[in-house]
Amino acid sequence: MNKSYVYILLCADETYYTGVTSNLEQRFQRHQSGYYPNSYTSSRRPILLVFFAEFTDIRVAIKKEKQIKKWSKAKKKALIDGNFGKLVNLAKKKF
Repeated sequence: MNKSYVYILLCADETYYTGVTSNLEQRFQRHQSGYYPNSYTSSRRPILLVFFAEFTDIRVAIKKEKQIKKWSKAKKKALIDGNFGKLVNLAKKKF
């Protein structure tokens, strides 16, 4: 059974980057080293791994990654901090 991970990085400019991978340690090192020079995190280093969740189905992990990428910074922060009760109230509302 292959594991997949959804992860959130805190970048040096205080923004969050959300990604998905099957090798969390390697992927983090690639972000940290600037392995992909045109990537979002390359110019925002150093970065910190502030959240990750493990999945056994890559399709579910990708779905969660896409969901989290749409969240506000405040909602991502609540997830990172483990304030799960705040997640519903922090959903973006369109008026």
